[in-house]
Amino acid sequence: MEHIAAAEEQIVSERLQRKLEEVNVAAQAQLSPVQDHINFTLQQAYFKCAYECFDRSRNQEEISNCVEYCSVPVVKSQQHFENEMAQFQERLNRSLMVCQDKFEAAKLQKIRPEAVNEMESCVHKSIEDNLNTLPHVVQRMKTAFNITN
Repeated sequence: MEHIAAAEEQIVSERLQRKLEEVNVAAQAQLSPVQDHINFTLQQAYFKCAYECFDRSRNQEEISNCVEYCSVPVVKSQQHFENEMAQFQERLNRSLMVCQDKFEAAKLQKIRPEAVNEMESCVHKSIEDNLNTLPHVVQRMKTAFNITN
């Protein structure tokens, strides 16, 4: 009986892993325009700005300060992006932990077959709910970064 339970948990774990891979693919697809803006548009502006800093009339400290000033938009944007993604990941993790807690409680109550189905249902709903927030997160970042499309 224990090996059946372990096999069920392994199957659930594999399904969860596939679901999380789907979340990753969906997130990357939706976040691509924002990442492109940071990695290309802002990086290009940074390099153009920094290039202008290298003037023979400036001393080393002035050049360093100028280059640092040029990097501010790209650094702030990257930090903003990372913070948004960390918040998204944290919300997803918390909701999945609720599913895990419910599953563990059901196992203790010996209602294993129902527990597996309920866990899968909970995980599916949690992931769908979080994926549904992603377009809003992306739009908020696009607005913050003045990305129009």
